[in-house]
Amino acid sequence: MNIKARIDRLDWRRFRFWLQLAAFLLLVYGGRLAIDLGQSLPTFACGYNRGATAGVCYLLPLQHQLAQPWSRLFSPAGLEVLGGLGLFLLWFVVLNKAWCGFICPLGTIQDWITGLRKKLGIRYSSYTDEQFNQLRLIKYALLLLLIFIPLGIGGQFLSHDWGTPFCQICPARMVIPLFNGDFSQWVINFSSTGKMILTAIGMFITGLFFVGSFLKKRFFCFFCPMSAFHYIFSKFALFKLKKEGSKCTVCGDCYRVCDMQIKPIADNVTKKDILMDDCILCLKCVAACPEEGALRVDILGKPIFEATKDGFVKRMGMEKKQ
Repeated sequence: MNIKARIDRLDWRRFRFWLQLAAFLLLVYGGRLAIDLGQSLPTFACGYNRGATAGVCYLLPLQHQLAQPWSRLFSPAGLEVLGGLGLFLLWFVVLNKAWCGFICPLGTIQDWITGLRKKLGIRYSSYTDEQFNQLRLIKYALLLLLIFIPLGIGGQFLSHDWGTPFCQICPARMVIPLFNGDFSQWVINFSSTGKMILTAIGMFITGLFFVGSFLKKRFFCFFCPMSAFHYIFSKFALFKLKKEGSKCTVCGDCYRVCDMQIKPIADNVTKKDILMDDCILCLKCVAACPEEGALRVDILGKPIFEATKDGFVKRMGMEKKQ
């Protein structure tokens, strides 16, 4: 059996679990081993996890760079913003949005909470199509705010107290340092009005993160501006999710396993590039598809993992044993 056939028959759930765990350990504890992957990672490797993180989420330095005085930002010195964006893209284009489904520590924590919810027998909620379409816009609004608030600071329209606005409200700032025994972020900063408002909102959103993750799979991913940022550049990525509509029977198996409840993955039989903005590229849909070649993952146009009847039957057997 060749390598491709082995991949198609892979126990995908177990493979993804171990890959997520390895990525989590690397990003949350790798700094203690002097691992430094830079400041342009396309995932929530939180910079507030001081001394322990192996790299920094690109949204943190981006906000700092955009808050420079406009006289500097819109000068040759402002090219550092393009440099950081270039490094971000070099990281991103390899895995596309699979950074969300396999690498992001905050996403992995949500998956662990989902596992706990299942053990406790708590049913998760679902959204209507209308609610889904409304919620998906929030991440774009947050992306615009994390860009324009720092720009407003650089233009002296806003105080520096509003610096790094998204990081102040992002649950990763408080959740990820906990795994290193650091509770220092669990405070409201009363040193200024802006900091007080942002850190209070951050406390509220972190509470919502935990409650929401018990009610909905990958709850925070619907609101994540990094996900929106990914989708903007997803066309340039090497890693692609493809669909052959002529082979699809619209059975709905892919939709039933989708953590993000993306209905077009099942219903759309005309679009070949099936990646949606909420997709985290966890590839559960490919693993669950029973139709030969209906869904697949390509790198540089070459299929590396696709739905096969043989692989589907083998995985179903594994599910029953577990």
